[in-house]
Amino acid sequence: MTPTERLHAIFELFSEAEADARPLDAVTSAWFRAQRGLGDADRGEILGAIYDILRHRGRLTWWCERLGREPSARTLFIAWLALVERKSGDQITDLVGDPDHLHPPFLSSLSGASLDHPEMPEGVRLECPEWALEPLKARFGASFAMEMEATLLPPAVDLRVNPLKADVAKVLAALKAIGLDGEPMRLAENGIRVSQRFSFAKLDALKTGGVEIQDEGSQLVAALVDAKPSDRVVDFCAGAGGKTLAVAAQMNNKGRIIACDVSEGRLKRCAERLRNAGIHNAETRLLSSESDKWIKRHKLGFDRVLIDAPCSGTGTWRRNPDTRWKSHDAGGLESLVALQARILASAARLVKPGGRLVYATCSMLPVENEDQVAKFLAAFPMFRLVPLSEVSPKLSQAVGGAYLSLTPAQHGTDGFFAAVLERIAVPISA
Repeated sequence: MTPTERLHAIFELFSEAEADARPLDAVTSAWFRAQRGLGDADRGEILGAIYDILRHRGRLTWWCERLGREPSARTLFIAWLALVERKSGDQITDLVGDPDHLHPPFLSSLSGASLDHPEMPEGVRLECPEWALEPLKARFGASFAMEMEATLLPPAVDLRVNPLKADVAKVLAALKAIGLDGEPMRLAENGIRVSQRFSFAKLDALKTGGVEIQDEGSQLVAALVDAKPSDRVVDFCAGAGGKTLAVAAQMNNKGRIIACDVSEGRLKRCAERLRNAGIHNAETRLLSSESDKWIKRHKLGFDRVLIDAPCSGTGTWRRNPDTRWKSHDAGGLESLVALQARILASAARLVKPGGRLVYATCSMLPVENEDQVAKFLAAFPMFRLVPLSEVSPKLSQAVGGAYLSLTPAQHGTDGFFAAVLERIAVPISA
């Protein structure tokens, strides 16, 4: 592709993403499937540009509105060319064409301007949506700016080696053979971090189930389940099964793990991944809601229950920059918190005496994390918090605190929270 053709492709895909309510990865996957002639380099450039626009979206929107322009896909794209790519007005006209649509006063005002402006509100400058601004400032205090800036950096590629099919040393050698520098993760036992972006088709282990793409934080959450080969386990909000795969491998393909979700599509994807990974001790279970009758029928029946709860996703902003602006508002957050509480109360019925419940989110908001756990423990005194030092001394030494609490700035992972809760008495009535 020529540079101009690539820019037109970036604009086309960005426009589609703006008009589509689906998550960005679903939109981009569908678009690339329709562009079969694109090479890996062009795909990487286009996708990288889309993510770059979205990582600057708050500031680009501010500039459009300051200059009296509606922040449409077109004006945001033009503002990105001028303020981030540093293209001149003439270059943008040559690249985009049709000067009448460019509105010369708008273009000339952007020319030579800096992306950051002294009059920008703090939330705009740090790309933090208004609904999350005060909660995150309260959480991080003096570290707020550092944490938000870390969410604007593209993440490394984190891999989890499936010990049922491969080992870390062999995967590192396979990466080296295709010119990539991978290194074992410091905390995740089967994790490898690759700093370069690459075409996943080049690594055979990704296609054969020997390796999964999974953030180190997510791998550490799965490790906290600490499931033994003889255990019965439920992954209550399994989605497409990333943590189910990790826990099943942790069990050495023995015992029994049930991946539950309310989405048939996600569970279908989970089942496919389980087969590809050579997992035989897992099955999927479609639930009608968080209070499905299946839960009552199986109360007190499981050694481990993992809840990877639906949440605001603030911890994944660096990986999913579109979710900053299109996922939630204050009302939506309130609804999520209520849903999390219902899920916790319902799933807790499955845990047998002496068994453990692991509650996790990919959020950095206390209202979804520590506050949620505190409310649960107050309402269900038959559970106790198991400190991180008791579950994993190594992890406790690395991150501290009673909970697993990870952030991009402090730990180089997505933002994750996890609490381990143990049933210590006989049970809640159904």
